[in-house]
Amino acid sequence: MNFLEERIVKDGIVKEGNVLKVDSFLNHQMDIHLFEQMGEEFKRRFKDKPINKILTIEASGIGIACIVAKYFNAPVVFAKKTKSINIEGEMYIAEVESFTHKCKNQVIVSKKFLSPDDHVLIIDDFLANGEAASGAIRLLTEAGASIAGVGILIEKSFQPGRDKLIAQGVDVYSLARVSRLAKGVIEFIPEEC
Repeated sequence: MNFLEERIVKDGIVKEGNVLKVDSFLNHQMDIHLFEQMGEEFKRRFKDKPINKILTIEASGIGIACIVAKYFNAPVVFAKKTKSINIEGEMYIAEVESFTHKCKNQVIVSKKFLSPDDHVLIIDDFLANGEAASGAIRLLTEAGASIAGVGILIEKSFQPGRDKLIAQGVDVYSLARVSRLAKGVIEFIPEEC
């Protein structure tokens, strides 16, 4: 069992509807020491790729994306879920559906922050149905950027997200792959070497 799986077992809470609550250390209160370990692991996994940008979708992925970016010495671009008056010029826009929030959002990135010169690692906290990552891939494809891979903190392997991304030819790496959630039960797929 790896460091993230141990923390999920210790502090994660399984809620009805296959929801894994990790707000005490990941997506409400953040354990920065744990984030540092995750950033190091993503750097180890993607070290041979010429990554010059990290992309995530607001809001829960921003914290970990910033830590990962430190290890690649790259900026973070985050797709916004709402257009505000301070987003100017042309934009890349994709529609995504949230498993957790049960709604559709348009995600937006200013065209000045993504280009065909970029080699981008997508980072997100959860992978369930693959909608958020697929939306990020659509933004990068429209920009002509290269997709170095998708880094996920927690994957719900019993949902179709991984298969959807692999079918798009994307390299997917998840730190913790949950195979089963039930009241008081969290099981994982063993780590790949």
